[in-house]
Amino acid sequence: MQAIVLAGGLGTRLRSRVDNVPKPMAPVAGRPFLAWLLDRLDAQGFRRVILSVGYRRDMIVEAFGRRHGRIELDYALEETPLGTGGALRQALPRTRADEPVWVMNGDTYLHLSCRLMFEAHAVVAKTPHAITMALVEVEDSSRYGAVELGEGRVARFLAEGVKARSLINAGTYLMRRDLFDGWQGPDTFSFEKDFLAPDIARLNIRPFVTTGWFLDIGTPADYDRAQCALPQAVSLGQ
Repeated sequence: MQAIVLAGGLGTRLRSRVDNVPKPMAPVAGRPFLAWLLDRLDAQGFRRVILSVGYRRDMIVEAFGRRHGRIELDYALEETPLGTGGALRQALPRTRADEPVWVMNGDTYLHLSCRLMFEAHAVVAKTPHAITMALVEVEDSSRYGAVELGEGRVARFLAEGVKARSLINAGTYLMRRDLFDGWQGPDTFSFEKDFLAPDIARLNIRPFVTTGWFLDIGTPADYDRAQCALPQAVSLGQ
């Protein structure tokens, strides 16, 4: 399996904990967060990962080089910040065309069965604009915005700020390499806000709901929680 990991985040909200490092390089229990994520991908059978890197990318390249365990690493370099969408569109041509592409955020950890999600995606994999999106239920969706389902598809993304127990986008996708073909958007854009949400009627976004353990290190509180929670979750196989 092949994956793109979006690892260009600045980590602005984490400056009170770590400064001047890319967010995926923030140390968790003595290791870069990205190392924990790559360990998980290695265990799930991934053998090629493209790291989309921007801010302080030299730190990531020097730390990981061209291999992590059994994974071959490649790099898609952002010369200027492109947003999640621009970074993804730049990285997709580096993938193989003969299989679906996994896409993951470099600041989130989701424990799911990649085999089961891959099997679910296979049903729609050859249809135009096909995306399978991992969803997880959280107690408070106000930070992320909830996801509504309808007729077996992702039907709507709700605005952030509403506190409720809801499904959220867990930041893990399966998609076609040609997803952006014909789309006339700007070079710099948000994949979620500028592509998925406005084009939801055109896109074929299928949900994959998981009960797997989910962590986003984007805030100081969650980053602090990760120091003990992530190693514990890994040891328990959650």
